[in-house]
Amino acid sequence: MIRIHPTADVSPRAQIGDGTSIWHQAQVREGAHIGQECIIGKNVYIDFDVPIGNRVKIQNNCSIYHGAILEDGVFIGPHVVTTNDLYPRAINPDGTLKRAADWEAGAVRICYGAAVGARSVILPGVTIGRFAMVGAGAVVTADVPPHGLVVGAPARLIGYVCACGRRLRAAESGLVCAHCTATYSNPPAG
Repeated sequence: MIRIHPTADVSPRAQIGDGTSIWHQAQVREGAHIGQECIIGKNVYIDFDVPIGNRVKIQNNCSIYHGAILEDGVFIGPHVVTTNDLYPRAINPDGTLKRAADWEAGAVRICYGAAVGARSVILPGVTIGRFAMVGAGAVVTADVPPHGLVVGAPARLIGYVCACGRRLRAAESGLVCAHCTATYSNPPAG
């Protein structure tokens, strides 16, 4: 069963998967494809033609712009923005208003199981690897490797995280999770 709050604005040309919930004042544009069992929080904006996988959670007040791709199992914290223009301008050099044909959307890919912390900004051309984690408030300007943990502005790699979300520690066998005891190569493979 799909649940759409009465205040949400969901285009009839968007596709919404079974078991997905779309909450208060969210907007889902035409051509967006939201998978099954997703949670789209209050005041989320999902731009046209954005594909979102299954079991994705997008918390309140996020903007997911055209060019973004969210794979299955992605977590997007509150107030996250995916951007799509490396050279933003409202007007062309001659002073005319820019139109859709005057720019090219940059892509952002957030891979399977990755998590993006609250108030982060993801710039165009960036891929966030499988099970990677972006710390709150980060400005991601470069790719994040699988299981990578990045923080800061600009974001920098400070370690690796387990699929369970805990930080990995070095051991003789590679990298180990103290919480679930999973082991990984150093660095973890995707």
